[in-house]
Amino acid sequence: MRHELIAAIPNLRAFAVSLCGQSTLADDLVQETLVKAWANLASFTVGTNLKAWLFTILRNVYYSELRKRRREVEDADGDYAARLSTHGAQNGHMDMEDFRVALARLPDDQREALILIGASGFSYEEVAEICQCAVGTVKSRVNRARRRLMTMLGIEDEEDFGPDHATRAVIAAGPDVSARAR
Repeated sequence: MRHELIAAIPNLRAFAVSLCGQSTLADDLVQETLVKAWANLASFTVGTNLKAWLFTILRNVYYSELRKRRREVEDADGDYAARLSTHGAQNGHMDMEDFRVALARLPDDQREALILIGASGFSYEEVAEICQCAVGTVKSRVNRARRRLMTMLGIEDEEDFGPDHATRAVIAAGPDVSARAR
């Protein structure tokens, strides 16, 4: 089996280069493929096509790495990481309770449409079918529900989400001010 794996390397490398277009990355893909194949040799069925099995592993490794790289952000000097922060969640449970109370105070038809669209992920057409009404009626109910919730919760625009005004001011001032404040 070891000799067959070694014999497949040139074909694996050619396939890897055709996938990624870079010889150094292709070498890494082939290496990772061989490591995975060796580690999972027990799952290979003797008598089946070893080359096809290896090519499948290589292809899966390539697409897994591609998906992983799409989520990664280049930050060699650490500037991006330094700007990341998480807003305090101390008031989050109270905000959620306020939302629940306001949602319960909506008229039944508006609450139903909003929950089906916003929380359940149905399309307007699907909700219209469920509620046995026109699509325009569903859109109107959702719009009115959203506007009414905004009024009940005192939300005027997207600035009302996230940190309070004092926290926003510290964040805007930059890292020097927040370091001095400690």
